[in-house]
Amino acid sequence: MEPKKLRRSTNKMLAGVCAGIAEYLNLDPTVVRVAYVVISILSAAFPGVLLYLILMLLMPNSEDYTA
Repeated sequence: MEPKKLRRSTNKMLAGVCAGIAEYLNLDPTVVRVAYVVISILSAAFPGVLLYLILMLLMPNSEDYTA
């Protein structure tokens, strides 16, 4: 069995970062998105936006890896 890899998802709202994390963790993407927004708001929003942008640049796109 091939190990799971963290990739951006094709199930996108913005860049597919939260949906990619949800697929990796076998969770509902809506739960991850809501949790991310809540954590971002509680951290004064800027660190959350910065983290999202960094993940968007670092996580490969799942469309680039077709099996």
